[in-house]
Amino acid sequence: MFLDVLMRRNPRFIEAAMALHQAGKIPANAYVLDLDAVERNARLFSKAASALGLKAFAMTKQVGRHSGFCAAVMRGGINRAVAVDMDCATACHTAGLKTGHLGHLVQVPQRDADFAAATLKPDFWTVFSPEKAAEAARAAAKAGRVQNLLARIQTAGDTFYRGHEGGFEADEICAVADRLDALDGAVFAGITTFPALLFDLESRKVRPTPNLATLARAAEALARSGRSNVEINAPGTNSTVMLDALADAGATQCEPGNALHGTTPLHAVQDLPEDPAVLYLSEVSHRHGDAAYCFGGGLYIDPVFPKYQVKALVGATPTSGANALANVEIPDYSAIDYYAMIDATGPVKPKTGDTVIFGFRGQAFVTRASIVGVAGVAQGAPRVTSIENIFGQAIDWPERARS
Repeated sequence: MFLDVLMRRNPRFIEAAMALHQAGKIPANAYVLDLDAVERNARLFSKAASALGLKAFAMTKQVGRHSGFCAAVMRGGINRAVAVDMDCATACHTAGLKTGHLGHLVQVPQRDADFAAATLKPDFWTVFSPEKAAEAARAAAKAGRVQNLLARIQTAGDTFYRGHEGGFEADEICAVADRLDALDGAVFAGITTFPALLFDLESRKVRPTPNLATLARAAEALARSGRSNVEINAPGTNSTVMLDALADAGATQCEPGNALHGTTPLHAVQDLPEDPAVLYLSEVSHRHGDAAYCFGGGLYIDPVFPKYQVKALVGATPTSGANALANVEIPDYSAIDYYAMIDATGPVKPKTGDTVIFGFRGQAFVTRASIVGVAGVAQGAPRVTSIENIFGQAIDWPERARS
């Protein structure tokens, strides 16, 4: 879905990744990051958000919480992360990207609360229930802190992905705010939901969900009760072109993730300010029948899109040309992605060891892929900065390949 955009807008990145793989610098089954492009994207986003008074927290899960990605985001002007879970928060914290927002989408487990409060010290901590609010407050009090809490709110008609449900009743937000303020170690700071914006496939546009209106009504109720400076966290399908809409709706916080590497759904159908900065790299393993099999492990196709014909660039030398494109069959979601099958009956004749390049809107943190940072693409001197696992930890490659 995103390979066409990569080929048009960042061909040197594709060619650099292929060259580095052929030189033995990048392993198969790897999400590769153009760190210079990430930095440019972060700078664009940071400036646009700041101009509108929006706090920006970077989401890093899609690219495996890579430490080089965190550093590039910070160089671009975003110095706080939103952590989808505790592994995410820990990886970002270790990389120097401090925790701006914790507990949303995934609540903090009970036994992790003390570590979160004392070590991560999040600017904001989202809670879905009185019980989770009490846990956060107790941990903060124990650490000698007062924790800003965001209340996740919901009401009938709001949009949630299955398994993401939960939160306080929006109509009761004033009472919820009073209840959180009464906790020793915590203070009510604002409200949040997810998703506030969502890509609409039919119109090919990003539109507000009912949740955004729920946030606005709750904010109005809080204002009528005398509360001011309420934080309104409105994540979902962010890019610089959507920030005006968020600010107009009263949001004070946004959380770019895929925007930082140019892979939101809107990037697939429009050329937006952010450049594509991530690709998935594999290698041809063997032939069988009319197909060449390439290694999997990170073959994640986001179900936000309907099924489509997946293509890949295949070759032994660097190329971003359409003559190197071949159709690929990806295993069904119910299967383990040990391999993908490249059509070998067309003009492209894959050989064992050839590099294979895909353009995915990835979620690397749910895969077995390595994450590779590359710098110097635009200068014509690409180099690998680090190779890490999905927890942002360095792995022993290529050392293991030489043992």
